[in-house]
Amino acid sequence: MAEVEKRIEALRRVIRYHAYLYHVLDSPEISDAEYDALMRELEELERAHPELLTPDSPTQRVGAPPVEAFGEVEHRVPMLSLDNAFDEEELRAWEKRIRRLLDEKFEYVLEPKVDGLAISLAYEEGVLVQGSTRGDGFRGEDVTLNLRTVPSIPLRIPVHGDLEPPRLLEVRGEVYMPLDLFQEMNRRREKEGEKTFANPRNAAAGSVRQLDSSITASRPLSIWVYGVGRFEGAQLTTQWQALEYLRALGFKVSPDISLHDNLDDVIAEINQWVEKRESWNYEADGMVVKVNSFERQERLGVVGRAPRWAIAYKFPAEEGVTRVLDIRVNVGRTGTLNPYAVLEPVQVGGVTISKATLHNFDDLRRKDIRVGDTVVIKRAGDVIPQVVRPLEELRTGEERFFEAPGRCPACGEPVERSPDEVAVYCLNPSCPAQLVRNVEYFASQAAMDIDGFGSRQAQKFVELGLIKDLADLYYLKPDDLLPLEGYAEKSVENLLASIEASKKQPLWRLVTGLGIKHVGSTVAQFLTRHYASLKELMAAGQAELEAIEGLGPHTAGSIVRYFSQERNRKLIEKLRKAGVRMTRLAEEAEALRGPLAGLTFVITGTLPTMSREEATRFIEEQGGKVTGSLSRNTDYLLVGADPGGTKYDRAQELGIALVDEDGLRGMVET
Repeated sequence: MAEVEKRIEALRRVIRYHAYLYHVLDSPEISDAEYDALMRELEELERAHPELLTPDSPTQRVGAPPVEAFGEVEHRVPMLSLDNAFDEEELRAWEKRIRRLLDEKFEYVLEPKVDGLAISLAYEEGVLVQGSTRGDGFRGEDVTLNLRTVPSIPLRIPVHGDLEPPRLLEVRGEVYMPLDLFQEMNRRREKEGEKTFANPRNAAAGSVRQLDSSITASRPLSIWVYGVGRFEGAQLTTQWQALEYLRALGFKVSPDISLHDNLDDVIAEINQWVEKRESWNYEADGMVVKVNSFERQERLGVVGRAPRWAIAYKFPAEEGVTRVLDIRVNVGRTGTLNPYAVLEPVQVGGVTISKATLHNFDDLRRKDIRVGDTVVIKRAGDVIPQVVRPLEELRTGEERFFEAPGRCPACGEPVERSPDEVAVYCLNPSCPAQLVRNVEYFASQAAMDIDGFGSRQAQKFVELGLIKDLADLYYLKPDDLLPLEGYAEKSVENLLASIEASKKQPLWRLVTGLGIKHVGSTVAQFLTRHYASLKELMAAGQAELEAIEGLGPHTAGSIVRYFSQERNRKLIEKLRKAGVRMTRLAEEAEALRGPLAGLTFVITGTLPTMSREEATRFIEEQGGKVTGSLSRNTDYLLVGADPGGTKYDRAQELGIALVDEDGLRGMVET
């Protein structure tokens, strides 16, 4: 019992600290998923040991009073927090509870749970008179002057036809920062030597709570409104009606809301968003399910800190908490020594994670991650899991520091660190670990795209001595492979045919596959638009390369250094003798004169007949360029179904032309 009591007190202490950071200072140090995990553990322990429950436990209240830098605002209708459901079973249990009180048919509204700063806007006779933060749900801070600077918040509700603004209207919403504009702002701040923001939520919250509203005005803030508080002079009976009403009044309502008459359809819609949530240009950690009818909401009421009539379905966590069992080092294809953590297995986003990257030794020291630490790990999409931070408050004193090795763990040779880089390198060109990864990369879909050749083949062929450099791929013979286990005559024939076919790949794929530092597929395509052959590229000087759009001095210097080394020149000659194409294809040259030459595109939404990758390839084959974010240098926004609202709005602000798939094809065919 003493150990349980000790754990409960530790959890309460940590949760109180993070609740203060989140609700009072708007400067959270941990993610929502991580906070939820700590709170759920505390709730479970208190349920199992009710004698240890105390009135001041974080489970008995939510939020904290606002800081005193702004005036205090009392909400006419409380802005309550929501209970969470983490899977379908918990969502159905919630419905079962409310059906005990509502034995009748009713509808649900489903909305994205945007990760920003919850605010309330009060309008009188159509004029914005007050804006406040959520605070503790009952009282918030008066941030009217700052919210007036957000372009998507109307200062006066415009009259639309016969639709007059109501006498009183409280609008609830979430101020957020679009992902593309957040990234652009961080790049600008980094370039100017300013501190960057950790995430869009912190950036939005910090921007709204500035004492100087001109700072708020300089930040790329937006809003999604999701409901109403008190209202007079309007007949609103449902959540869906309220959202449509707000949209009609000119407020920014998410296009991703939906109305359903049963929970099965709600769950099906949620599952679709779990798969495609990365298409949103804002951070969202789940979906909110609400009973549609206001009258039924009132009958269901509130229990404790949350309304019975709504629940937040949390997406599978992209962050988790686990323990570092060991820290080890692998060797990358360019010779970099990369530390990684061996973890106590943990489920994150539906995947069991047992290893995570630590980036580099400087990052390892800066974050102060030690063997034995309890740490936060992050996994977003298909990105390799990474260790974000240690939870220092849970340290026992038995954790161990990790020292960077002085020799390569793969070949035993001394390692070096360049004075202008954070990376530590093994400079041994014969290092087997580098060769395996170089061969794997050369044959990958990003480079020479050799079907049937992957990491397993690279490892095996290097270990057996069949491949001592990249060019050896093209000198493999049936007699080399047939004696190997798992290599029947047909499989050997197919593999060698794939290798032979790769000799005719476009020049940019060969340049990519060489593994030149800082030269990926995009840079390789830039280069082969300027140079018709590998021979011409090899002869290019630093200044000449720097003049190419998209290339900086580091990349140009890396290219010059690569081709100046004798072993690399010998490798290229060996590839040439094997019959690998060294010149630009005729169609590549044609693309330089194509109808889209010199035009830059950004893509948003789902196109009728092309995937985003196919559309990108189509544009590039016709001489155009595709980038990920809009700027004044963008010529066209290619728009499909369900476009990202932020990109669409941003394109209109910048005066960028819009084109659909048919229009794009027309630009090529005319």
